[in-house]
Amino acid sequence: MKPNIHPNYGPVVFRDNSAGFAFLTRSTMTSEQSIEWEDGNTYPVVDVDVSSASHPFYTGKQKVLDTAGRVEKFNRRYGKGGAN
Repeated sequence: MKPNIHPNYGPVVFRDNSAGFAFLTRSTMTSEQSIEWEDGNTYPVVDVDVSSASHPFYTGKQKVLDTAGRVEKFNRRYGKGGAN
């Protein structure tokens, strides 16, 4: 790898304020804000809008579309098969 062209890769805390959830991982993202983590060290913190704690798919609150009903409605309206 070429020296001095890659961003710094280090520990970062990602925080989802809507769910009160945060996790420590490694990333190239940077932030002006910092937070003291459970281990006593201070890490940069990045606020995110959606995480696995607040996303409807992972929380089980996702709405399922009635695709079968839509297909039946289409068939009633436009009929099955080709030209009459």
